[in-house]
Amino acid sequence: MPLRNGSARTVVVNNRMSHDASVSSVTAIPRSILDLSPIVEGGSASQALHNTIDLAQHAERWNYHRYWIAEHHNMPGIASAATSVVISLVAGATQRIRAGSGGVMLPNHTPLVIAEQFGTLEAMFPGRIDLGLGRAPGSDGVTAHALRRNAGNTVDTFPQDVIELQAYFATPTPEQSVRAIPGAGLHVPIWLLGSSLYSASLAAMLGLPFAFASHFAPAQLHQALRVYRGQFKPSETLSKPHVMVAANVYAAETDAEARRLQTSAQQQFINLRRGRPTMVQPPVDDITALATPEELAMVNETLKYSLVGSPEAINVQLRALIEQTQPDELIFCSQIFDHAARLRSFELLAHV
Repeated sequence: MPLRNGSARTVVVNNRMSHDASVSSVTAIPRSILDLSPIVEGGSASQALHNTIDLAQHAERWNYHRYWIAEHHNMPGIASAATSVVISLVAGATQRIRAGSGGVMLPNHTPLVIAEQFGTLEAMFPGRIDLGLGRAPGSDGVTAHALRRNAGNTVDTFPQDVIELQAYFATPTPEQSVRAIPGAGLHVPIWLLGSSLYSASLAAMLGLPFAFASHFAPAQLHQALRVYRGQFKPSETLSKPHVMVAANVYAAETDAEARRLQTSAQQQFINLRRGRPTMVQPPVDDITALATPEELAMVNETLKYSLVGSPEAINVQLRALIEQTQPDELIFCSQIFDHAARLRSFELLAHV
């Protein structure tokens, strides 16, 4: 029988795994947070950014490893468009946790500008800055044109732009005519992010760490991991593949409350598919009343890699995700309407 919220009780990450999987194998994998600075219905971008800072401070206390900000544009429910600015706010409000982008959409910018921005961040917060790069626009086509204004910087130049960016962070050579100041010689860690085989293959070729966006694009996760691991070439950056897998998390005291919290994210994806992006909506008791069966099937597939439930359920799902993907790191996203509930969700995850 289907649940009232329209989601299947067990999705891929919910498949039970053997109980003899060791606790240490779960707790030893670094966990991080991916934040879109969600703007909720009735709220504001200002409040969303203050919530981001508050969550980052809590995440540091709960020993999360990284706190990444995602670049999106022209989205009424997302306040993280000025990604490097938000990273600066997060890094300035914390002491130890790594702060970075998950990611910067490089085709929207010139490599020199990003090198200067992240060089500045690294100069201000040495040893704590990550630069995750994506090749998608982080927006619709019209918005992408407004960002770029010309076709000179596109996904077709992404590999060359990544290499150029790497050069700006390297130790400068005497003949180098253009330098990122700050940035030159700071060796800011670069990650490639993706939801397809393209970025997996490029990360392998360049010997860079790779993060897969399975929290909203699950279809090619396992194939991308095989490509990345199989094609990886050691570099000065990495001697062996290093994978981060993304998932959503909706944790609460009970399974029912966690499923209710998830309905805010379900509404967000349904409205986006309808071409009417919205602020993050309050949770509902019955998502089936707001969507067609086809829309529910779409959103359940989109959010396939989600940990949803009580701490006990989250523990089982987390072990299954690790068994299936064998990640070096995990990163979690959580579009929850109520800030206190979002904090509690990440707190519960930190302790399972």
